[in-house]
Amino acid sequence: DFEIAGRKALVCGASAGLGFACAQALAKEGAELVIAARTEAPLQEAAARLAALSKAPVSWVAADVTTAEGRARIFAAHPDFDIVVTNAGGPPPGDFRDWDREAWLRALDANMLSPIEIIRQTVDGMMARGFGRIINITSSAVKSPVDGLGLSTGARSGLTGFVAGRARTTVGRGVTINNILPGTFDTARLAGNFAAQARRENASVDEVREKRLVKHPAHRFGR
Repeated sequence: DFEIAGRKALVCGASAGLGFACAQALAKEGAELVIAARTEAPLQEAAARLAALSKAPVSWVAADVTTAEGRARIFAAHPDFDIVVTNAGGPPPGDFRDWDREAWLRALDANMLSPIEIIRQTVDGMMARGFGRIINITSSAVKSPVDGLGLSTGARSGLTGFVAGRARTTVGRGVTINNILPGTFDTARLAGNFAAQARRENASVDEVREKRLVKHPAHRFGR
C-alpha cells in the first residue's frame, strides 16, 4: 500500500504505452485518475479499462498536452492534482544537419517546456497541501545519448537540468519531482523509431529490430 488511495492523479499520454502502464499502476492503488491524450476514441477505451481496475473515479480529457490550449482544457476541468505524470512522444529521429530552428523549437516545446508548464501549474498547490509527486517520463538517452535522437535528447536534458534545481526547493514542502529514464520498451513509439531507422539504412524493420535485440543486455524489450 503506497498510501495514495484517493489522491488525484493526472497522467499524460495515457491511452497507450508507458502512459497507460503508469495509469494502470495508479488505478490499482486506488488513486482518482484523470487521463489525457490527443485522440478521443482510444482514450475512452483506456478509461474504461482503468475503471474496471479501481473503485476510484476515472476521468479523461482529450487534449494535446504539448500545446497551451490542450493544457488549458485539462486544468479548466481539473485544477488541482496530488500526483502528475508528464509524458509525451519524442520528436522524430534524424540527422542534426536537417533540423532547422523550427524543428528545435518544436522539440523544446513538447519535451521540455510543456512539462515545465505543467509543473508550474501544479506545484504550488501541492506545496500548500503538503504533498505532491511529479514524475516526468523522459528517456535513457538523456544519460546515454543515442545517435539520431538529438532533438529528443537535447530537449529532455534541458528538462533534467531544470528539474534538478526545482526539486531542491520543493522537497521540504512534501513535494518530490523526479524523472524516469526508460530504455527500449515495446511500444508504438519504438516501432516507429525502428521503421525510420530501416528507411535510413535501407534495411527491413525485422533486421533493425534484431540488431537492437542482440545489443540489449536482456535480449528482450520491456513491456
